[in-house]
Amino acid sequence: MTIDELRAKAAERQQTCTQIKKMIVSRLDLEIEPDWITDDQPLFGRGLELDSLDVLELYVAIEAEFGVALYDSEMAVFGSVSRLADEVNPALRAS
Repeated sequence: MTIDELRAKAAERQQTCTQIKKMIVSRLDLEIEPDWITDDQPLFGRGLELDSLDVLELYVAIEAEFGVALYDSEMAVFGSVSRLADEVNPALRAS
C-alpha cells in the first residue's frame, strides 16, 4: 500500500468515525460534543455508559444511515466508534 493510499484510508476512517460520533450524540440526545468522544473510547461501561436501549437506537440509526444490517452475533461491534466504523465501512478493515 502506498503512502497516498494510507492517507486516503486514514481520511476515510476519520470521516466515518466523525459521522458515527455525530449520529450517536444526535440520536441518543447526549449533552456532549461529538468531538469529545474518542475513536477507541468504550461506548458502554465506563465509557459513554450507554445501555441496551441505546444499542437498539444505534442499531436502527446505523441501518438507516449506512444501509448496514447488524445481527445479534455482531453486538461486539458496538464496543467503540472505531469498531463500528470498521463494520459499516468494509473498506476500513485491516488488510
